[in-house]
Amino acid sequence: MSRRVVNLTLDTLEDLPKGCRNCVFWELDPVSAERACAAGDPGLEKEAWVSQTLLEWGSCGKIAYVDGMPAAFVLYAPPMYVPRGNAFPTSPVSPDAVQLMTAHVVAAFAGGGLGRVLIQSVARDLTKRGVRAIEAFGDAKFGDHAEEDAKQFSCLAPADFFLAVGFKTVRPHPRFPRLRMELRTALSWKSDVEYALEKLLGSMSPELLRPGVRPAVRSTTN
Repeated sequence: MSRRVVNLTLDTLEDLPKGCRNCVFWELDPVSAERACAAGDPGLEKEAWVSQTLLEWGSCGKIAYVDGMPAAFVLYAPPMYVPRGNAFPTSPVSPDAVQLMTAHVVAAFAGGGLGRVLIQSVARDLTKRGVRAIEAFGDAKFGDHAEEDAKQFSCLAPADFFLAVGFKTVRPHPRFPRLRMELRTALSWKSDVEYALEKLLGSMSPELLRPGVRPAVRSTTN
């Protein structure tokens, strides 16, 4: 099974699930989003948002593919590009953070660690761009509310997901807590692995690091 993660672009935008491809919950304020849906063109608004954000700020999403099939995605951007974020009781997002808008794993690929893979990919991208942290609004009652309410807030990822991949609650709320991940923490696993490899390689003689050289086997007989 092969996995790969690519940036969201106008081309890969078409690989989002249909409902997400045409959803502008985060990209527009509530009034504008309702107007776009009434006009029947939310997909065009989504495309316009991705185009503008890519042009002005840069990469704003990741898509994970498993054996060539789109299996999961995540969207993120500075708070100024996410009008809906101001509508939550635990807003605003901290000025030093990028907002992780939504994360979704296709049901057929759930349980395979794709969510964590995507968050790590986002963390690496944002660290290179000088961002200090990621924040998100989670749904603390995901799956427990009425059908109509669930449909309205289906673009929020479960708060438990964010907690499971390393976020911490910075502003509690019974329904919409705001959570935060410090990027230096998110990438600490990479430093630990690199340090372990350096220790391992440092304990080996230079001859063993040369391609094609096999270690000699000492005889235990006298």
